Amino acid sequence: MNYLRNETYVVRQKDTLWKIASLHQVGVMELINANPQISDPDVIYPGQVINIPSESNFRSLEQEIIRLVNQERANQGIPALEEDWEVSRVARFKSQDMIDNDKFFHNSPVYGSPFQMLRSFGIRFTAAAENIAYGQRTAQQVMNTWMASSGHRANILNRNYNKIGVGVARDPSSGQLYFTQIFIRS
Repeated sequence: MNYLRNETYVVRQKDTLWKIASLHQVGVMELINANPQISDPDVIYPGQVINIPSESNFRSLEQEIIRLVNQERANQGIPALEEDWEVSRVARFKSQDMIDNDKFFHNSPVYGSPFQMLRSFGIRFTAAAENIAYGQRTAQQVMNTWMASSGHRANILNRNYNKIGVGVARDPSSGQLYFTQIFIRS
């Protein structure tokens, strides 16, 4: 993942890396990778300064996609989806995985199906779906593409889902953006 280190956190008594990761909505492994000075992830000390990785510049784009999804749902009288940061994290990994493996499919050569990928990241769900796209430049463009496709539109407007995660990554060689939406019923 492409992260910028632009925030720090001072460890307090009873903190763990898991608590810090949850507080800042990042994965524990990303937190460990952003802090090479930590030799044992199970041992951190009050007063220690921890680097908090933050997404590069796609968070606002992801948020706009979620807003547009909920606008489409509202237009149909369907309840809004709640963003789940852990599902968004999986969606970011999926977008990056498509770039890393030069594969634009739902089934990853690394993570398997979208369902297997969610489970491997510890996400609990009773139903799930995934929309992927690449090449669009704006949230509105990718939403127009998805809404013009009956399968993608059905996922966006499915009343069965109550949470969403969105992840965007940029291919450094082509500049193309890759988009992933993951819908779950928790």
